[in-house]
Amino acid sequence: MGTAEIKKFCHLEKEALDLLKEAIIRFSLSARGYFKIIKIAQTITDLNQKDIIEVEAVVEALQYRYFED
Repeated sequence: MGTAEIKKFCHLEKEALDLLKEAIIRFSLSARGYFKIIKIAQTITDLNQKDIIEVEAVVEALQYRYFED
């Protein structure tokens, strides 16, 4: 999924977007990292059979990216 598809199909609730913006600053996320987190969060959202990316999905995606063993 490219950037255009992410912008078209991946919808974040306001709180999830705010958290992601905070993560950009805290973890110095690049644009590439930002979109990777969204793609992971979208996968989590799809597995939970939801239509919009919620805070919990973003938190889980960030955990996979930054808090692995």
